[in-house]
This record gives sequence, C-alpha cells and structure tokens, in this order.
Amino acid sequence: MCFVCVLTLGLCFTVFISGLIQRRKIEAFERMLWRVCKGYTILSYSEIDEYLEDPDTGEPTKSVVFLISYWGEQIGQKVKKICDCYHCHVYPYPNSNEERNDVVEGLRTRIQDLHTVLHRTEDYLRQVLNKASESVYTWVIQVKKMKAIYHILNLCSFDVTNKCLIAEVWCPVNDLPILRRALEEATVPSFVNRIPSNDTPPTLIRTNKFTSGFQNIVEAYGVGNYREVNPAPYTIITFPFLFAVMFGDLGHGVIMALFALWMVLYEDNRKLKYTRNEIWNTFFEGRYIILMMGLFSVYTGLIYNDCFSKSLNIFGSGWSVNAMFKSGNWTWDSTLRTNAFLTLDPNVPGVFNGPYPLGIDPIWNLASNRLTFLNSYKMKMSVIVGISHMSFGVILGIFNHLHFGKKFNLYLVLLPELLFLLCLFGYLVFMIIYKWLAFSARDSQMAPSILIHFINMFLMQGDGVPPLFPGQVGLQVFLVVIALLSVPVLLLGKPVYLYWLHNGGANLCSSMCPYMSLNRFSCLCVVLQFDFGDMFLHQSIHTIEYCLGCISNTASYLRLWALSLAHAQLSEVLWSMVMRLGLRMDTSLGIMFLVPVFGIFAVLTVSILLVMEGLSAFLHALRLHWVEFQNKFYTGTGIKFVPFAFSLLPSSFEHDGLL
Repeated sequence: MCFVCVLTLGLCFTVFISGLIQRRKIEAFERMLWRVCKGYTILSYSEIDEYLEDPDTGEPTKSVVFLISYWGEQIGQKVKKICDCYHCHVYPYPNSNEERNDVVEGLRTRIQDLHTVLHRTEDYLRQVLNKASESVYTWVIQVKKMKAIYHILNLCSFDVTNKCLIAEVWCPVNDLPILRRALEEATVPSFVNRIPSNDTPPTLIRTNKFTSGFQNIVEAYGVGNYREVNPAPYTIITFPFLFAVMFGDLGHGVIMALFALWMVLYEDNRKLKYTRNEIWNTFFEGRYIILMMGLFSVYTGLIYNDCFSKSLNIFGSGWSVNAMFKSGNWTWDSTLRTNAFLTLDPNVPGVFNGPYPLGIDPIWNLASNRLTFLNSYKMKMSVIVGISHMSFGVILGIFNHLHFGKKFNLYLVLLPELLFLLCLFGYLVFMIIYKWLAFSARDSQMAPSILIHFINMFLMQGDGVPPLFPGQVGLQVFLVVIALLSVPVLLLGKPVYLYWLHNGGANLCSSMCPYMSLNRFSCLCVVLQFDFGDMFLHQSIHTIEYCLGCISNTASYLRLWALSLAHAQLSEVLWSMVMRLGLRMDTSLGIMFLVPVFGIFAVLTVSILLVMEGLSAFLHALRLHWVEFQNKFYTGTGIKFVPFAFSLLPSSFEHDGLL
C-alpha cells in the first residue's frame, strides 16, 4: 500500500517536454538522455512522414517529434541543456488533457486561417501578375530603349565647360538631313558639324528582306572594306545557279520551291518568326535563298531532263528506231533476238532528227552508255562555268583599283592575272566549245582528245596527235609564253614600280593619274611608309597563291560535276530500291502495297535527297563563292556599320537576358 502511494505521488510531479529533432540525431539524443539522466527520463518519439524545411540551412529534412517525461528540477535542467545541444525545437506541453485538447484545437484553427490567408494571397498575386502580363512586353521594350540610350550617352564626352555633351559618330551622307531634322525636333538644342577624318569609315550595305540573306552569306566570309566592290548582287544569281548545277532535279526543285514559297507567303506570322528552334530560324531567315535555289533547280532539272531520276518526254525523242529497220541495217527477227542492246547510228538517214529543243533527249535514260555521256557533258560544263566564274571575279577587281586610286594595279596586277588565267584555262574552254561546234556525230571517231592537247600544250609538242584546227601548235606555244611572261610581271611589277615612286617618281605619278587629289595622298602615304622587302614578300605570296590557285580552283569546280552525278545516282537508287517494289506487283495487291511504299519513298526523298543532299550542295556552293570567286577581288577586312536604332533591338525578349 505504501509503494502504490509513493508511485502515485511521483506521477503527480511528472513534467513533460515536447519538441522536434532531426532524424539522424535521434539515436544519439536518446543515448545521451539515458546516460546523463541515469534512467530518470522516459523518451517517446515518432517520425513525421513529410519533409520539413530546416530553418538554419533551408534544406528539406526528415524530422522526429518526441515527448520526454522526467521527475525533479535537476533532471529537468539537464534535459533542457541536452535539447539545446542537439538544436531541438522545444514546444510547451500542457499537463492536463483539457489544456492539451484546447492547444490542438487552437493550432487547427490557426492552420486553417493560415491556409485561407495563403490561398487569398495567391489569388491576389495571380490577378496582379495576369494584369501585369498585359503590359510586360511594353515594359521590356521601354527598358531596352532606356538601356540603349544610356549606353550611347555613356560614350559621349563633355566639353570644356561641362555643360554639353559631344558625340562623334559615323553617319551616312544621305541620312544627314534626317539626322538634322530629328535633332531640330528634339527638346534639347543641338547642332551637327561634319568633321574631316583620316580613319577608314565602317561599311554600310543597305539591304531588304530579299537581299539580306545573300548579304549575310558574303559577310560570313568577311565584311567588305569601305567602298569595296560588294559581291552580294552577283551572288544573288551565281549562288543559286551553282547550287542548282549540283542539285539539278525538276521534282526536288519543285518541292524546295514550294516549301520556300510557303515561308515567303507567311513571313509575317509571329509564330513562324519568333521561335526558339535555331534550325527552323536558319531556314526561315534564308527563305528567299531557298526559293531561288528551288527555282534554279527546276531550270537545271529541265536541262538535265531529270525528275525523280526519270526523264520527261515533253517534245518527243529526236531518235527514230523504225528508221534503222527501214534502212536495212536492222532486221526484226535476227536483230531483236540476238542482241540484248542496240546502238542507234546517227549517220543513218532519218535516225537522228536534230538536237532536242530543251535539255537532254529522254532516250538517253534507256541507253547503256548514259552515265558515260553525262559524265563527259557535266565535266566539261563544270570547267566552263568555273573558268567563267573566276574570270568574272578577276574583272571585278577593276572597280576596286580605280576607286582606291591605284591605277597601276590594272597593268601590274590585274592584267597579268587575267592573261595567266585566260591563256591557259580560257584556252581550255575554247577547245571544249570548238570541239562541240566543229565535230559532228560523223566525225566522232576522228575527234581528238582535249585532255591530250592540253597536256601537250605545256610540253610544247603536238607530234602524233591530229590538231583541232590549223595552226594550233603555234597558238598554244604563244599562249604558254604569254602566261609564263605574266608571272614575273605579277611578281616584280608592283614592288619595282613602288620602289621607283619612293625614289622620286611620286610627282610624275600624281600628275599622270586621273584621280589627282586622291592619288597624291596615296602616293605620299606610299613614299612615307614604303618597305621594298615587305612589299616583295607580300607580292610573292600573292603570286604563288594566285598561280597555284588557278589550277586548284579550276579542279575545285569539278565538284559541280561530282555532286550532280552523286545526286542523280542516289535518286535513281532510291527509286529502284523503293518505288519499283510497289510498281512491279499486280493490280490487286500492288495498289494496297503502293501506299506505304510511297510513304517510305517520300520520307527518304525529303530526309536524304532534299535535306542532306541540299545541305551538301549548299556548303559546296558556299565554298566556291568564298574561295574560288571572292578571293579574286574581295578582301573582307572591313568593319560593319552598326547604327543606333530602336528597330534593331530584339523584339523577342524571351531570347534576351534582360529579365
């Protein structure tokens, strides 16, 4: 009876402490309580399912809620110190059940109130953000304009009195009236003065939405110097044409042109304009380039008579098979039964009715020597196009030499370059065209090889090879001598002439020049800064690069033939491996089988022949313009003129790091 009374008296003075502790500390916490309090405490705990945020680190952690019961004030002080050491969050724990129930109800009511406040706050913030989203685009544009204005103002300098700003800017001469009118309309009084400067101005090329893509192609190689000849106007024609020579297919060109036409018609659609897909943005920015490439591919496809690897019989064939039987050279029974292949002889009257009106005769699609004929045709065509393209690039250098007041470059640089190119490779083009015109099908066995003649030209011999025309050997020797004599002129002409100017010929040069004021300034600069060693080294590098480049660049244009052949053969392989499977089957099953086969054919055509082959032809055409064409007259070492205009600011703020 006494033991029960003591136990009841002890329970009356039991004190409770509740709190939270991290899950990883609970085991050490329990051992510490047992060792320090010597068993005079009872610990109960339970893990919380949810992750709670640590107030010290802010990281989500697993926590444990605990309840400690102890007896005596000394034990209580030890328990509190242990809780502090383990960074426990201690909460009051009422002694009676009624008080505990009241605390729980109060906490539930408080939690409910907090949830209500949070939901109302979220609703209010959502309404504010929805309202602000209507104006955020305008705010972003305004902030960008303000940043741009302050950036430009930071580039200005103060005058002596520190009362006005001075801005030195480049401005096109045609835009000076617009600039003055804009300053007059401003609230702050200002004025404009033209300041003479010896610095080279930046280059401004005005473009529109059609020409901007071609100008970007040129400027990817390098921005032109001030007043240098711009290759972009000529690139508008030559670039899609060279692409089409390699890509020439009527069907593929129509698909490419229709795709580009769709982008052109919907070019103002904001969903097409502003996307985060970089590949699509590249296609969309070059929509006019793709359109021109597609249209030129349609033209070259008609010339090649190639549409999805098949020929079109638009005008009928110029060859007649019946004429061979009527002439008596063939017989219906013996000829057809004993021969797997038949050769049409153009020398038989009535067999050949003359040249095809446009492109290549469709009968070549059935010929066994079709590939041999097309190889010869496209290879010679590539050489003609390449030499013409490079010669045009050399001729464009005339305008640069005249504008920059270096007329001596016309005689000492451009003329030797042109003679070297035309006397050797221009003569090769002449032989190709002459052989086409001078030799007919009757003389095909007697027609000499152009390659042999071209090799003998450098060896200066012609024994054993019939000439193309009378006096060919003498003409070839003369052209080789002219080409060889142009090399030392190109190598020594310019350095020796400038050396002569440096030793007293500047006055005579300036008096003979039609651009007197400009040339006097140029000649004085040459006299002051001339170094014969540097000039000779520079001209030597240019001479070696040009002479070797004429050979390598001419060979480089053979890629027109190679890629055209590869595209045609790949298209033919795709047709024979895919579409022919569905066309060979009978009517009942073939119609059902042809639908998925055509789907596979369409997917492979778009992915391989249009995308991959188109990208390959695009890159090769780009290389021909940068290396073989532009380096003949275009340096591309200038600085692009970037004006200050709000219209040039990016309108899509999603791509900008402003927000």
